[in-house]
Parts: sequence; C-alpha cells; structure tokens
Amino acid sequence: MGGILLLEDGRSFVGDAFGASTTRVGEAVFNTAMTGYQEVLTDPSYAEQVVTMTAPHVGNTGVNPEDPESERVWAAGFVVRRLTRGPSSWRSTGGLHQYLVQNGVPGIQGVDTRALVRHLRDRGAMRCVVSTDGTPTDELQRRLEAWPGMVGRALAAEVTCKKAYVFADPPQPVARFAVLDGGTKRNILRLLADAGCYVRVHPLTDPPEALAKDVDAVLVTNGPGDPAALPGAVTTLQALVGKLPLVGICLGCQLLALTIGAKTYKLKFGHRGANQPVRDERTGRVEITSQNHGFAVDRDSLLAAGARVSHLHLNDGSVSGFEHLEKRVFAVQYHPEACPGPHDGQPVLVQQFVDMARAARGAS
Repeated sequence: MGGILLLEDGRSFVGDAFGASTTRVGEAVFNTAMTGYQEVLTDPSYAEQVVTMTAPHVGNTGVNPEDPESERVWAAGFVVRRLTRGPSSWRSTGGLHQYLVQNGVPGIQGVDTRALVRHLRDRGAMRCVVSTDGTPTDELQRRLEAWPGMVGRALAAEVTCKKAYVFADPPQPVARFAVLDGGTKRNILRLLADAGCYVRVHPLTDPPEALAKDVDAVLVTNGPGDPAALPGAVTTLQALVGKLPLVGICLGCQLLALTIGAKTYKLKFGHRGANQPVRDERTGRVEITSQNHGFAVDRDSLLAAGARVSHLHLNDGSVSGFEHLEKRVFAVQYHPEACPGPHDGQPVLVQQFVDMARAARGAS
C-alpha cells in the first residue's frame, strides 16, 4: 500500500507504506544522524513530530531491547529513503517495520528525502500529516489544519513520569541528584549512576521542597514542546535558585534560562542530529554533539540576566550552553548522554555536573 506525507504548505511526498496502517499528524522535522534510529524514535523529545532521516538506508541493524531511550516510540511518524527489511546485526531481535507496527506508528519509504529535507530547511519545520491507511486527501487536510502546532504546547507535561522514583541508590554516593523529568532519556540516568551518584527522578509537577530533599543538585532533562508553556516548572526552579546547583540539558537548558529571566524562541527548523558542531567558549575546544530541539535560548536576554554563554553552536551562532556562576546554574543545549552518539562532550559534562554537586555538598 502507498503512503503519503502532506505538508501544510501544500507540498506532498508519496512512497511505500511500512509500519502501522494509520494516520498521524505532527510537525515535520529531519534528523541528520547516520545511525541510532531506534534511539531517535524512542526519544520523548520527538513527541508529536514526524521524523525524516537524511541517511539513505535505515533499518540495517534492526531493533533490540537494549537501545530504546524510553518505554515506547514517541515519534508520530517516520520517513526514510530506503527501508532495510532484512537487518544484519548480532544484536538485532527484530526489524524496524515490525517495531513500528507494534508501537502504532506509520512509516513511509521510497521518499526523495533529500528533496524533502531541502524543502524543510528552506521553508522551516511545519505541520504535516502522514497516512498509510488510505484516508482521503480532504480528510488529511482537515486533520492537518486542526493540529495546533508546537508553539505554546506543554508537551513535556504529557511525557513526564507520573510519580517520583529512585533510579540509583549506591551505598556511598559521590553526589546526590534530583532529576526533573521533562522527557528524560535513560542514558543520562545511567551515566549519573555509573559515576556513583544517587539518582531520584521527579515529575514536572513535583514541588521544590520535594526536589530539594536530601540531594546536592537538581538536573533538568530534555523534553518536547515549548519551554515557555511550562510556567509551573519555571516557578519550581526559581524557588531553588541559589539553594542548590541547577544543571540542565536541552529543554532543561531552556527552562533554566527562563528561570533566571532570559527568553526563548523557536528555531526555523531546529537542530536534530549527531553531527552538530559546538565550541566551548571557556576553552576553545570544539565538540561534535548530538542535539534534538526546536527552541533555543535568546543570547541578548541571557547576557542581560547576568549569565555568560559557555557554548556556541557553530552552524548558526545560537546558544548551546550557558552558566551563571553566582546563582550556580549551568546548562547545555546538546545531549551529553549522546544516544545516538557521538560522545565528545559526555565525560567532561557529566563530570562537571558531578563536581558541581560535590562542591555543594562540601559547602553545606
């Protein structure tokens, strides 16, 4: 059966259907990673987004139970140039087609993804509908127009955990972290646990006193949607500024910027992929990073709030990290947990998070 991707500007792309037979709406975005499609699909930051992969062959390594970054596929749809139906990997326990069927997610293959990505790069990320079940075009258009888009959407509140839980509790932790979950990926929790940390995860709705109880620092995670649509989380973090070190990644970077009085804005087509160049402004070191976000921190308002830019995205000059030394706030826009990789920034950043928490413990 055929499949169709219809964009809000009227352009459409037709291909062969795979995955679930259904129709889904979302934001059309693209990811430039060559590998790691299972981590991409299970990243909560892709909630209500239809992801196009720029790599020409997808599905080569199949899927397995170790690589998911959450308990389910969050992407609304998946578009590829060519699907590999016969995966070849000693780790594979199944194919991508069956995986999307099981998770109720439609896919389209045989699409000219180069043309699609160039279109999104020029026009920007936009609303779309992907259909693999033969839904009439007029109904697809109606559903596309009814979808509200990403601006003003508090999607992180929909993907956060339902109640607090302890992920790691070593006998003698080197530091103790509360993690504010906006859509966390499992590997950031694993990295903190591997570093010998106590790790307790909280939903976005938990009050500041719950986060601050018996910990040395708070980490605010990645997640989907518009950070400005989460005033409750910002209020919670404002109650903790100056009391504990606050560190963040991705959405957490944006929320912490809002917390200290800066502003955020929506990027034209976002940064999504495993080849994003970032320069550490403190050392001059350039790292190739993994990123996935559609919003960014406004530089001028960040400087006006008394913070300094610690990391700069070298493709477009946007803020990829900041620190406010007086308030003990530090955050990066990229993913140190890097699933998929590369791992350039992983050891340095995780150690910096741990060092900030340990320093707070020593000062208390």
